[in-house]
Amino acid sequence: MDKELGQKRAVQYLYPPIDAFDQRMMGVSGGHTIYVEQCGNPDGIPVIVLHGGPGGGCSPAMRRYFDPEVYRVVLFDQRGCGRSRPHASVNDNTTWDLVHDIEAIRAELGIAKFIVFGGSWGATLALIYAISHPEAVRHLVLRGVFLMTQAELDWFYGGGAGQFWPETWARFRDLVPPDEQHDLIGAYHRRLFSGDLRIETQFARAWSSWENALASIHSNGAGGEAPGEYARAFARLENHYFTNRGFLSEDGWILKNIDRIQDIPGIIVQGRYDMICPPVRAWQLARHWRGADLRMIRNAGHALSEPGISAELVRAMDDLAR
Repeated sequence: MDKELGQKRAVQYLYPPIDAFDQRMMGVSGGHTIYVEQCGNPDGIPVIVLHGGPGGGCSPAMRRYFDPEVYRVVLFDQRGCGRSRPHASVNDNTTWDLVHDIEAIRAELGIAKFIVFGGSWGATLALIYAISHPEAVRHLVLRGVFLMTQAELDWFYGGGAGQFWPETWARFRDLVPPDEQHDLIGAYHRRLFSGDLRIETQFARAWSSWENALASIHSNGAGGEAPGEYARAFARLENHYFTNRGFLSEDGWILKNIDRIQDIPGIIVQGRYDMICPPVRAWQLARHWRGADLRMIRNAGHALSEPGISAELVRAMDDLAR
């Protein structure tokens, strides 16, 4: 109930619901087809929205963080999730494939430069894309920073966050035998890719529930049960990316390459009590990136739907519009 109230409060800061003026399925490499939509002003300032996960997919609510009179908003479902096909597929599905997809979208839509708006894994992908294609980015707006480091994976899947949520952590951990609990990403990987749909769905729901339970500061520790099809795509894609350490060549790759975006301005909106992506990463990023404006939100966790985070993101986009 507390989470629902928090979501209702967040809505007051958003723009009214709008429909997309363009929806298309785009063929990309590896046999994938990705869903792409545009909304807002066709002649407005281009902004591309990168959803979290990997595997979360975009939603109509994500359109509402932008003044529709000012912005041309592009949203897409990353490979394997949402309306993109094949569903839950990890074949030809890497960070670098997603970077190429963003470039393909930019070319398809005839956009020279855009604002890149992303949260959680979307913030990771935004940073990697900007480092790879700084000439295509006019501004970065990031929420709930995740730098795709081993330390962050150890925090969330190695018991760090579990010290704050021991009963919720126990439900997640104890689904696998004790002799596998030293590597929960690996243990879940074997089950999420077992080939048995029943087992894959069971462990996908447990994986998704652990993350959902910690997303909001209003949480009571119950992550709920996501629909099986959604949970399977979300869990398989996250686990695939985390097993492969984000397909980055070395740990700490983002900060080691941050010089490439020093001249790109950015806004970082971070929940002070984010249990999934602890604020220290946002702080470290801001220290290394001179173009960054870090806005720490008190009484907020990780979720996009947190009232304080929603309010600050809308304020940030309104500021850029002016």
